[in-house]
Amino acid sequence: MIESLGIAQIIDAVIVFTLLECVVLWAYHRRTGRGVAVRDFLANMVSGLCLMFALRCLATEAGTTAVALFLLAAGVAHGVDILMRWKRSATNLSAARRANA
Repeated sequence: MIESLGIAQIIDAVIVFTLLECVVLWAYHRRTGRGVAVRDFLANMVSGLCLMFALRCLATEAGTTAVALFLLAAGVAHGVDILMRWKRSATNLSAARRANA
């Protein structure tokens, strides 16, 4: 079956699955208050999606400009994700130190 699909269609399927995953995580957290909050995964999700779009641009020969823009966007989103995790880590460390004092 996979042989009959082109690489672009496979990438499209992965993109759709990833977007569905994002919606399910958001809905579950919103409904139950449990699970992963959107702010905790959105930048990571955007980074991954941008990488998939860059790969899709390569598969469809969309041009190097499109690939470069998606790679740049992925890098920015990754940087935002790291910064947010770093800040959360520092906040959690400060709270733990106050609790132990």
